[in-house]
This record gives sequence, C-alpha cells and structure tokens, in this order.
Amino acid sequence: MTREALYVRATAAVAAAGTAWCVAYLGAGIGAETTAYVFVPVGGALATASLYHLTRRNPFWRAVFVSIGLITVGYGWLAVDSLAHADEVRTRAMPTPAAAVAALGFLIAMAALARVPVAPAGVTERWPMVLDRMIAFLGCAAVLWYIGLAPMLTARESLSRQATVLVGLGLLIAVGAATKASYIAGGPVDRVAIRFIAAAGGVPAAATAVLAVRFGLIASVPAQAIVLPLAPLLITLGVAAQTRADHGLRPPARVGVLLPYLAMILVDVPLIAVALGEPLRWPVRVALIAAVAVTGLVMVRLYLTSRENTRLLRNAKAQEERLQYEVSHDGLTALGNRALFRDRLADALTTTGRASVLLIDLDDFKTVNDLLGHGVGDHLLVSVARLLEAEVGGDGLPVRVGGDEFAVLTCSGAEPEELAVRLLRALAHPISEHRLLVQASIGIATAAPGATVDSVLREADVAMYTAKQQGKAGFVRYVDGLGEPVLAHMQLGGELRRALDNNEFRVVYQPIMRLDGTRLFGVEALLRWHHPTRGEVAPAEFIPAAERTGLIVPLGRFVLRETCRQAAEWLAEFGPDAPREAGLNVSARQLHDPDFVADVAEALSDSGLPCERLVLEVTESAVLRGQQVSRALHELDRMGIRLALDDFGTGESSLSLLRAFPAAIVKLDKSFVDGIEIDDGHPAAAGARQAVARAVIQLAHALGLDTVAEGIESPEQVTTLRELGYTLGQGYHLAHPMPAAEVSRLLAHQQSAGSGRLGGAR
Repeated sequence: MTREALYVRATAAVAAAGTAWCVAYLGAGIGAETTAYVFVPVGGALATASLYHLTRRNPFWRAVFVSIGLITVGYGWLAVDSLAHADEVRTRAMPTPAAAVAALGFLIAMAALARVPVAPAGVTERWPMVLDRMIAFLGCAAVLWYIGLAPMLTARESLSRQATVLVGLGLLIAVGAATKASYIAGGPVDRVAIRFIAAAGGVPAAATAVLAVRFGLIASVPAQAIVLPLAPLLITLGVAAQTRADHGLRPPARVGVLLPYLAMILVDVPLIAVALGEPLRWPVRVALIAAVAVTGLVMVRLYLTSRENTRLLRNAKAQEERLQYEVSHDGLTALGNRALFRDRLADALTTTGRASVLLIDLDDFKTVNDLLGHGVGDHLLVSVARLLEAEVGGDGLPVRVGGDEFAVLTCSGAEPEELAVRLLRALAHPISEHRLLVQASIGIATAAPGATVDSVLREADVAMYTAKQQGKAGFVRYVDGLGEPVLAHMQLGGELRRALDNNEFRVVYQPIMRLDGTRLFGVEALLRWHHPTRGEVAPAEFIPAAERTGLIVPLGRFVLRETCRQAAEWLAEFGPDAPREAGLNVSARQLHDPDFVADVAEALSDSGLPCERLVLEVTESAVLRGQQVSRALHELDRMGIRLALDDFGTGESSLSLLRAFPAAIVKLDKSFVDGIEIDDGHPAAAGARQAVARAVIQLAHALGLDTVAEGIESPEQVTTLRELGYTLGQGYHLAHPMPAAEVSRLLAHQQSAGSGRLGGAR
C-alpha cells in the first residue's frame, strides 16, 4: 500500500470515528460535547503530514502545507480551549488568536491558488479568458453568498464572527479553486488535485452554513465531528491525485469552458427568488448587484467574441483566397497550373467550343540542372514564364503544366502557329540572369467539334512529342493519324515492363579479338529482346523506349549481373584462357541512379568476378551529364573497375575528357574505321582517312590507355589497323555477337589449340 493510500485511510478513519461518536452522542448522550473538537485537529495533522513529500516539488504545495498546518493549529487551539472551558463550550466563541491563525492559513491558500499557472494564451485569447474566470468566480460567489453565507448572518442563532469569517474564507477558496481548476491544462499542479482542494474548502463550509441556519448553536457538534473532518480527507485525496499525475497516470486535460455558463445560470437564482416573492433585503441586494456585474461582464465578453469572430472570418476569407490561388497557380513561376488550365479549357469548350492549345516542352532542360544546378534551372524556368507572359499578352493563358513543360490556351481566334513562331523566335536569344540559350518543342492542337479536355491535351502532347522526334526546336500541329507512331512507341514501353517480368531478354557477347592472331581477348555484352510474337526486336527500337520510361535501370542491372555471372563462370572453367575482360554499355540514366555503384559492387560480390575483369563502357555524352555521373565514375575507378570511353571521336570534348575522365580504354568509333583500308592511288586521301585513327592511337599511347577498334568488316581493315598500331578490335569480320555457349566453344577450341602447340613444342 502506498503512503498516500495510508493517509487517505487514516483521515477517512478519523472522519468515520467523528461520525460514529456524533451519532452516539446525539442519540444516546454518550461522551462529552468537547470531544467533537478533537477530530478536526487530528485529521488536519494527518493531512499536513501527507503534504510533506510534495513540498519539494513546487511552491504551491509548500504553501498548501503551511496553510493546512496553520488551520490545524487554529482548530487545535480551539480544541484545547473547549476542553479547558467544557461547561460553556456551546456558547463560547473561538478564541480570536486561534481564528486569526486559521484565517492566515486560508489567506495563504488563496494566495497559492492565485499563483497556480493556467493554460497559456496569446494576446487575443488572454482577455476573454480573464473575463471567463471573472464571470465564473463572481457568479459562483454570488450564489454561495445567497444560499450559504448571507443566511448565516441573518440567522436567529448565528455563529460567532470568527466562525462566520472562516466559513466565508472556506467558500472563497472553494470558488477560487474551482475556477482555477477549469483553466489548468497540464503544468506542475494537477487539476483534479485542485478540485479536491476546492471541495475541502467548499463542502465543509457550505454544510456548516446550512447546519448553522437550520439548527443554530447545536449545529456546532455535528459540524466539528462530521462535517469539518471531511476537509482533511479531501486534502489527502488531492495529495494522492497529484502523486498519480506526477507519475504520468493521468492524461493531459483540456481547458474547460462550461463553468462560466454554469455561473451565469446560477447567478439567476436570486433573481428567480425575488420574482417568486423573496423579500428584498440587503443580502439579496448584494446578490442582485453581483448578478448585474456578471451580466455586464458577459456583455463585454460577447463584444470581444464578436470582434474576434470578425477577425477570424476575415482571416479565413483571406486564407481561402490564398489557398485558391495556391491551388490554381504554380509556386515557382506564379503562372497558372495544370488544374487552372484544365478548368479554363473546359469552360472554353463548353461555352464557345473554340480553343487552341500550345504545349511547350524545353529541350534538354535536364542538362541545365545537371551541369549548372537546380538553382540555375529554377531561374531559367522563371525567365521562360516571364517570356511567355510577354509574348502571349492578352491573347491567351500561359501556364506551367509541370517540370519544364508549359502550355498556352488561346481562344481569340488568332492562328496558334503565329504565336508558336513568336515564342521560338524569342527563345532564340539568351534569357535569365545567367544568359542561357534554351530551345523548345511545341505541339499545337485545335479543338474539333465534340472535343473534350483530355482529347485536346492528348493531341497537343502527341504533336509536341512528334516535334521532338523531328529534331526539336520546332513546332508541329496535330493532324489525324499523327499519334499512331507515338502510340506504338508508348505501347512499346509498356511491353518492355512485361518483357522484363517474363524474362524475354537475353545477353549475347561479341568477342574482342587480338588483331595479330584473331584469338579472343575479351567480350562485350549486348542485350537482345526475343518478343513472343514479333520475334527479335532491334536494340535501336527498344533501347530509346527503355531510356524514356526509366526501364533502362532495371534492364542494365539485369545485363550487369548476367555478365558478371557468365564471366566468373568462364574464369572458373578456362582459367588463364578465359576472357581477360567482360564489358557492357552503361547509359547516363543508370549513372544518375544513386544505387548504381552499389549494384555494381553487389554483382561483383555475388559472382566472385575480380574487379579488374569488368569493363563499363560509357559514351562522351554520358560523361558530360553532371556531378552525380562524375562522382559515380570516379568511385567505380577507385574500386578497380576499368572504364572505357565508347564511340571515341564522335563527341565535342574528346581531348578534354581524356584528362578529366578516369578512362582505361579508348574505343575507336566505327565511323573512323570505315574506308580506312581504301587505296585509291592518292596518298594524301588515304592519309586523311587514316588521320583520326592514327591520332587516337598516338594519344592513347601517350596517356597509357588501351585501344579497341570497332566495326572491323574486312581483312584489309585489320591489316591497316595493325600497321597503325592497334592490337585489339571487334566487328563482324572478326566475330558476330553470339550466345554464351558459342563463346564457351570458341574458348575451348582456343584452349585445345594452345595445348596442342605446347605438346608439339615438347
């Protein structure tokens, strides 16, 4: 059993003993009347002791400890005085010093209650809360005055002035504590504990007042023996409630709002009594004055509430307008957004049926974000938005549909092609504070009879996509049938997802051969799609769709894992005769994937393939795609993976790339191999055809890089490349792409041929 429970039981036992004694005394005359005065100080001592452990927690309970102690001393003094003057106990008033000590205890309790913090409130809530507390306090005090204290003052056998003052102080504590408890939300003092404090002051005081009015002086016996001992019991219950709250056993309470309304109802009790014939004596007049004061406070409270409601309505309207603006406008450019665009287009189709849409997509905007950063990209988007507003003017509605895509809705009847020409002409000049050139592809669609919002937007999207396919930086107007190739391309993207799930992709390997003896040196992994109905789909057809849909990432992961697995299998089977390196192409989209480096490390770990046997081939355009790509490539290089620069010589920054890019291999593009063997009798022409190949091999040797010539299709090309210094090559003349099983047979043949030569040498 806890300490608090012991104190509760002890004070309850005192109250029960007082009740039992009083029944015995009044019923059978057992005992002396002075015994009635002993129960209050005994219970008060127990309540004071129960408060001791709370005095270290906060100032409120220290003040309550002092308060209950002083009240106990006062009533103990009264008990001693009653025992000393037993013959006149019924008519003897409480000694003035004892009453003063008890009254001081009540006053200290009031001061402590006043300092208890209430729920925090802002400037706008503070004064309404103060008014609510004043209404509650004054209304409840008026009722307790009318039904409790005032009848004591006018009773035929009234209690002493000391007792009347103490009863009045008890009622004031009850009202103050009840009011305070209604506005406590959390904090160091528990509101349930405060309610017990209010009951400890109010219940005994009100009961004493009723007994005094009803029975006169004889009421002092049950008051001292039964009623007043309830106060220590309620105090110990409050201590127990505070202890439970300190241990987190009581959830946070909400601030109450019912007490002011209850006080407004109760303050009308005196008015009802007067209306029913109650004499208008001075106690009633005091209650009526309090009722008038409460009414005035309520009016002030209503005025503040009305003013606050007006402010809230004004703020709500402003917030609603702001939300409507945010819902219908783009946060970056302040143009209308997709939702506003669809609404206006729907209105135009419903009212006039005439509308033209220009869908504008910035070409290669992602490069700006990758190379210059998203901050520069955002500035560019804002500048494009201002350019659209200036060029469109009042002839249409420019909006930002999303990302780097804009749209213009025009219903003026002007030719949308003219607006498209103006926009492209304006974009031909540097814009934004960074003076950037940006191009755009524009799709135009004009609403046909019976068109819907979705159909118009779909046609504009098809036209825009067609403009991009035709070379970008232009515009295309939608005509019937224009969407069929686009739809086929989109359907191809959907089939790619299904094909990946159904394991329709295969990896084949094109050998990289030594030019001096056509022995296999390495392989390049190539992806093939075996469609169930269309047969084999060319990579040139499905790779762009995979790039566009993002499926190039899982496809590349599949090729990576399969290549590492197969290369490790060859290494385990053929040992030194296995391919020295296994390469595969990596797109810029894969390099932008933050998990790509981890995927490579996992594939190598799972397969057991040494890092130096894996070659990742990237194009010059992929290398130039920003910091993320650069970081990924350098991480791969630090892992020991060899990087090859594919299609070398076809980009714009090849020489500078060789200094910044951690390449280990340079692959000469097929375009520089074609025609390299032609001997037309003109040495100057032949030298010109071989110049790039010669420069690449010399540069590679100077930088310590390996070289591979691509696209070899004749023995004459092999001879010429060997004369220029190339030792490795690949192409249809050397070997076609083949399944892994054929590569294994080729390796086995080379291994047996090598063993035969060694045997002959012996």
